Parts: sequence; C-alpha cells; structure tokens
Amino acid sequence: MQESMEGPSAEIDRKLLSLLARFPQDGLSANDITVVPGAEVPEPYRQLLVHHHHMTVTLEEYHSGKLSLAVLSRERQGEDYARKLVLKAGPEDKVVLCGIMRFQLDQCQADVRREILEETTPLGRILVEHKVLRWIEPHAYLLVRLNDTLRETFKADPQVDVTYGRMAVIICHNSPAVELLEIVAPASTADRPRV
Repeated sequence: MQESMEGPSAEIDRKLLSLLARFPQDGLSANDITVVPGAEVPEPYRQLLVHHHHMTVTLEEYHSGKLSLAVLSRERQGEDYARKLVLKAGPEDKVVLCGIMRFQLDQCQADVRREILEETTPLGRILVEHKVLRWIEPHAYLLVRLNDTLRETFKADPQVDVTYGRMAVIICHNSPAVELLEIVAPASTADRPRV
C-alpha cells in the first residue's frame, strides 16, 4: 500500500490487507491503492464516497434507480462471512461499485442474516428495510489505480487509469458488524445517466 503525505495508520493497512487476502485471486493489490484525505477526493467521487451513508442508498440516488447485486466470490467460516461483489445499475446492468464485504453474522437478527446469505439484495437495502440501528464510519479514502481486473470489471475507458474508493465499518447496535472495501466505477462510466 502506498502512503499519502499523511500516511495510513497501521490499523488501516492491516484491515485493507486482511480484506484483500480473503480473495487473492481477484488481482487487486495493496500496491494499487493510496490512502488520500477526503478533502482531496475529486468530484463526482467525493459525493459518492465522502459521507456516512450506505453506498447502496447513495448510488441509487445518483443513478436514479435500484441497484442489483452480483456476488463474485464468497467465503464463510462460522459466523464470519465475506464476499466479493459488484453492484449494478440501469437497464444495461452497468457495474457501478466493486467491493469486498466482511460481515459478523452473529451481529444481526435471523431474518436479516437469512437475506444477507441469500445474496440477492444489496446489504445497505437490507439494513434500511429492516430498520437495523446502524452507523457507517469511513476509515480511509482511497485512490485506486486500475489493473486489468478492475478495468474489465468496470468496462473502463482505456484512457482512464484511476478511480476512488473507501474503507468503512458499519456499526450495528453499537458493535462493529461489517468491514467494507468499496471502489466506485471510474468517472467516465459512473456519470449520472442522461435523462
């Protein structure tokens, strides 16, 4: 992981490496990621990332419609459940977010847990619809250099080299329940749909 002038804390570095290690086959490397201050995240990424809201809700507002979930890989060890996923928008099912989620299933009620494991609905929508008491705490904002895997995932324009993301924790009922790595589509493919 490359450091910004402020430098990431050891805890951020450890959490990022831990999430990436869950799905090493995806080709995303910590060497492709630089921690940046939220104030240096340019638009439209800033409005998409620098906030305390669910990415599902933010991206649904930005793209004027509900998102669909596709789980690319999953791993479960007891109550520890992780998945690599994409969220898609619009009739073309354009990928608008790629991420890794690690959830402590013992932090939620049975009906919420069941929906999460069904892997058909984005996590943010599940938590909102079930009125789960929650708080999203961003831990770091990230400049992400596009490698071949991310470029293909986002169908990114060849001239686009970077995008942005964030690491965050969702606190449910006063306990950290979800660790997130969320990378939004490059601006050329994440622009608001024309009406």
